[in-house]
Amino acid sequence: MEDKKKVLVTGSGGLIGSEACRYFLDKGFMVYGIDNNLRKYFFGDKGDTTANIKALESNRDFENFYFDLRNREEVLRFLDEHRFDLIIHTAAQPSHDWAAKEPFTDFDVNAGATMNLLEGFRLYSPEGVFIFTSTNKVYGDNPNKVNIVEKDKRYDYASDQSMLGVSGEGIGEEMSIDNCMHSLFGASKVAADVMAQEYGKYFNLNVGVFRGGCLTGPQHSAVELHGFLTYIIDCAVNGKAYTIFGYKGKQVRDQIHSFDVVNAFYHFFLNPKKGVVYNIGGGKENAASVLEIVEILKRDYGLELNYSYDDRNRQGDHVCYYTDMGKFKRDYPEWRISKRLGEIIGGIVGGLKEK
Repeated sequence: MEDKKKVLVTGSGGLIGSEACRYFLDKGFMVYGIDNNLRKYFFGDKGDTTANIKALESNRDFENFYFDLRNREEVLRFLDEHRFDLIIHTAAQPSHDWAAKEPFTDFDVNAGATMNLLEGFRLYSPEGVFIFTSTNKVYGDNPNKVNIVEKDKRYDYASDQSMLGVSGEGIGEEMSIDNCMHSLFGASKVAADVMAQEYGKYFNLNVGVFRGGCLTGPQHSAVELHGFLTYIIDCAVNGKAYTIFGYKGKQVRDQIHSFDVVNAFYHFFLNPKKGVVYNIGGGKENAASVLEIVEILKRDYGLELNYSYDDRNRQGDHVCYYTDMGKFKRDYPEWRISKRLGEIIGGIVGGLKEK
C-alpha cells in the first residue's frame, strides 16, 4: 500500500487551518496540526478554537500538537522528526488593534514563527511545498490612494487610475507594499511575506504566498477586531450591538469562502512555483459594503442590525478593497470560486442560528 502524503497545518483550529485539515483529510492525506489556541489569548472566549480541534481529532488520520511556534528549537525538532510533503502556515495574530497592545508578541507570532517554519522546511522537507497565508494588509493604506467614487451605499474604484496594481477588476500583486502605513500587524505580516518569498527565490524552494482579503465561513471564531462578515451576522442573529467605524459604512470588502481558499492551495500544491505571490479573494462579484450587508440581512433574512456609527475609522483600514484574481486564474485555470456572496451569507446565518 502506498504511503499517505503528509501535510502540516499550523493554526489548525482557525478558519483556514481547520478547513485545510478537513480538505486534505478528504483527499486521503495524513494531517498534522499545530495549534495551542493563542486565539483565545488574543480575543478571549469568543476566539477559542477548541471545538474545531476536538472535531478534527475524531479522525484517526489527524493529530494535533499544542506547542508554541515561537519556540525555535521545538519547531526544528518537530520538522526534523516529521518530513512533510506540504506545509500550510495559517497561524497568526490577525488584528490591527491587538498588535498595538503587544507589539513584541505580534511580531514574534507573525514573523518569528514564520521564520522558524521556513528554516525547518528548508532543512528537512526541501522537496515539499510551503504555503504561507499572508494578507492584503501588506499593501498598507496604498489601496486608499487610488481614485475612488462615492455611490449611494458604497465606495468603488474610479475608471481612471494612475497607480500600478489597481483596475476595474480590483487590486493586483503589482501594487507596492512600500511607502505606506500598515499598522503593526500589517508590518509583521510584511516581514513574514517577504521572507517566505525569499526562501522560494533564494533557495529555489516551492513556496507560495497568498495575500488574502476577507476569508470567511461558518466555522469562523469571529470577534469585533477580526472576522468582519461573520461578526456582523452574529450581531444581527443574536441581537448584539454593532459599531461601524468610519467611511460612512460604505467601505467595501470582497468575501471568499474558506473552502475556495484551500482549494486554491491544493491547485498550487499540484503545480508549485518558487516564491510566487498571489492575491486571493472573492473579487468584484463577491464584494459588498457594510451598508449593503446590513441591507441584505434585512431583505433576505429579516434580520435587523442594531448598529451605531463612530466616524473614527481604524488606522490603516481600507476604504475599498476587492481582489484581482487574474494572476492566479491564469496560472491555475481549472480553479473556480464555488461559493458566491449570497451562499456564504446564508451558510453563516444558518450556522449561527443552529448554535
